[in-house]
Amino acid sequence: MPKIAFIGAGSTIFVKNVLGDCMLTPALADAHIALHDIDLERLKDSEKMLLNLNANLGGKATIQAYADRREALRGADYVINAISVGAFEPVIRRDHEMPRKYGLKQTYADTLGMGGLMRGLRTIDVMLEFARDMEELCPDAWFLNYTNPMAILTGAILRETGIKAVGLCHSVQVCAKELLEGLGMSAESVRWRIAGINHQAWLLDITRGGEDLYPEIKRRAAARPGPHDDMVRYEIMNTFGYYVTESSMHGAEYVPYFIKNAYPELLEKYNIPTENYKGWGESSKTYWERAMNDLVRNASVTHVRTHEYASYIMEAMETNVPYKIAGNVLNTGGLISNLPEEACVEVSCIVDAEGVTPTRFGALPPQLAALNRTNINMQLLTIEAAVTRKREHIYHAALLDPHTSSELPIDTIKAMVDEMLEAYGDLLPKYR
Repeated sequence: MPKIAFIGAGSTIFVKNVLGDCMLTPALADAHIALHDIDLERLKDSEKMLLNLNANLGGKATIQAYADRREALRGADYVINAISVGAFEPVIRRDHEMPRKYGLKQTYADTLGMGGLMRGLRTIDVMLEFARDMEELCPDAWFLNYTNPMAILTGAILRETGIKAVGLCHSVQVCAKELLEGLGMSAESVRWRIAGINHQAWLLDITRGGEDLYPEIKRRAAARPGPHDDMVRYEIMNTFGYYVTESSMHGAEYVPYFIKNAYPELLEKYNIPTENYKGWGESSKTYWERAMNDLVRNASVTHVRTHEYASYIMEAMETNVPYKIAGNVLNTGGLISNLPEEACVEVSCIVDAEGVTPTRFGALPPQLAALNRTNINMQLLTIEAAVTRKREHIYHAALLDPHTSSELPIDTIKAMVDEMLEAYGDLLPKYR
């Protein structure tokens, strides 16, 4: 009977998806599920929902909520992480509005840019605390990380601790399907190959019956009328040759080409929203109303297994039946040979009773590796800042961020960093 600890369990809908998947998996159905969140009210809501769900799916699992994180982790075989450090008000709003004061517009601000940098700095220390607890309380457990910024956080865990960890995202699973369906093409019997870094991995090959689908994809993409939600990715594919895994809204802020004060017309041309964050507070209220009505107050709640990797990973480890995933892991030994070894890369991995074994990809096309490196520079310097507590490395990370550096001069970037560090107060450690 495996023990599965879920940290950040107040996210009720995501908890249902991941742990509901486990309840539907024979090798995991009798697991002891340990829930932890610092928001005790939401923790209780998730526990209530899971108790009902478990009863409706056969009642094999045992479920317990823990206010004490260490007790939730004690003896765990698997630890799923889905935390967010800082609520929308005022923290995540600041991730957007403080850079905006300096002329920097962002879309999601959770992976790169000033928002991704500050989110990374807020979260690394918390994640390292989890890892230190795991080294003591469940040293053989696998840590499955779903929290962004993925490459920064997973990279920090793997570099700075002895914990077995892999970072998991949704974008690789759906990339080829969404591309083809958006162009009116069938995704049936399609084979594909993807590698790169999280949120900027590349669809290197896409075939059906041995036929390369890229020529037809590019023909249809060029003819598709706008506006639509994939315009940035089509432009990147047209310019650099390959389609990128993460959405246009995300991807627009990872490169210096699309969100530019000197060319405001680009936002309309490429259909890039930069003010959506203003409605996230209301969206959050709607999310919780839905979660309460559909899940927490619904004694008949049920579930269909999703495409989330977590249950498939744990199933493969428990049964020793191999399963392939796209995982975020260190580039040890040059899995992607033209990216830095200390980078966190996203590559195909085989999962079985031995754990997660990354596969060697080789070299990316040089232009794609170059684009990845512009993101990796910022990611590695953010980790360096968190580990060394040196403010100069925060400056370096911001100065080398592709979007930030394309818009602002050095002194302005440094002043923005200083103001943001002051604003987040105790959510950040002190940097010398």
